[in-house]
Amino acid sequence: MEAVITAPLYTVEILRLAASLPEPVELDRVDGSAEVRSPTCGSVIRTKVMVGEDGEVAALSQQVHACAFGQASAALVASHAQGRDRADVEQGLAALTTWLAGAEQLPDWPGIAALEPARARKSRHGGILLPFRALIAAMSNPW
Repeated sequence: MEAVITAPLYTVEILRLAASLPEPVELDRVDGSAEVRSPTCGSVIRTKVMVGEDGEVAALSQQVHACAFGQASAALVASHAQGRDRADVEQGLAALTTWLAGAEQLPDWPGIAALEPARARKSRHGGILLPFRALIAAMSNPW
């Protein structure tokens, strides 16, 4: 018999994060852009990035069409991507993917623990991973 999930899915923290997602902004310079869609839920994120001299995120802009979990994850990416290079973001994505799959080690990305309620709901994982994938794709796709 399958376990029944009774914990609330949309917590106050998740909704707060989703509501804090910044609106898209004009960047001084666009060094890369990408549009990524989640095949599991249909969420879409368009990301533009300005990269510093050392390859780190100097600024980013996201247009997000996703559920509250995708919006919350995008807000965490927007808040904590600056100063990280592509390898840092790839490492964050790998750790987040492993954590969502059940690993105990919490990813080294500030605020990510707020997404805990979605770990048992695989249908939400694609939306949560999407902002990280979009940022990596934008950093890999020169304008």
